[in-house]
Amino acid sequence: MIYHKWSMVGAMLWLRYALFAGRPWRSLRSIYAAHLESPGTKAYSVSEARKMFYSFGEVKISTPLGHGDLLESDAGQRHRGAALTLAKKIWPRRVIRRFLPAAGLGMLIEARKL
Repeated sequence: MIYHKWSMVGAMLWLRYALFAGRPWRSLRSIYAAHLESPGTKAYSVSEARKMFYSFGEVKISTPLGHGDLLESDAGQRHRGAALTLAKKIWPRRVIRRFLPAAGLGMLIEARKL
């Protein structure tokens, strides 16, 4: 699994653990490492993923929205609470689907060897 750095989940995590925590300078890298899954979890931009697959002839990368990006499913236990309950009610799913269709957390990569 390769996580997409510039995802809606990343934006939500940054809001919660950086902006609302009074530390807006906190990097997405540190937030993903401490709060997404297991300690040290990493997320990559599409250009960083392309560099990882530089030795392949044909590389197709997509970052479709998933249920987590759209707040359509339950979150992990440590992310639950009043803020998530409110966010689920006001989350602009239609706007996100329309204007940010490639802001998904999961990065899908199809690559062919040379």
